Amino acid sequence: MQKFITFIKHEKFQPSDFKKVECFILSADLTADFKQKFAFNAQKEGKLVLSTSSMDCVTYGLDGVLLDLSKSENIHGDYENAVKSLKNKFVGVICRNRRHEAMLCSECEPDFVAFRAWQDGADKIRELTSWYAEMFLIQCALLPMEKVDYASFVTDFVILDDEICVTL
Repeated sequence: MQKFITFIKHEKFQPSDFKKVECFILSADLTADFKQKFAFNAQKEGKLVLSTSSMDCVTYGLDGVLLDLSKSENIHGDYENAVKSLKNKFVGVICRNRRHEAMLCSECEPDFVAFRAWQDGADKIRELTSWYAEMFLIQCALLPMEKVDYASFVTDFVILDDEICVTL
């Protein structure tokens, strides 16, 4: 069964609003005060807290980072640069929806690799996540960009926006 990660984009939510969530990702656009308080409360509840920014990860003592390498032309180099200051932190990577990029990202040995999903082309992405889960020991996550039947994908995690995840 898939576990949920919530992408926090709005400052109106608190960790206690999300019952079925294992981990949170804080948007870099949130205020510093909110990030600090949210992270403290989530960690107090035993939940992981990641950021989209390596700097925020260090500044707020977060558990890790979610790196978007989907536009990278140098996946290994960009990964190394982003994580060099993150000793023993949890690292997730968003990659292009292509097998080759998934392999390159996996060579960096992140904790999970995330694939974006749209309704149009969902079958191809479903096939990609199935292939990935079969070939790699690294956990797989789905990042739906619109309404998609995420339960039909072979992934360990589903990353949902706070507005959607609060209703679970």
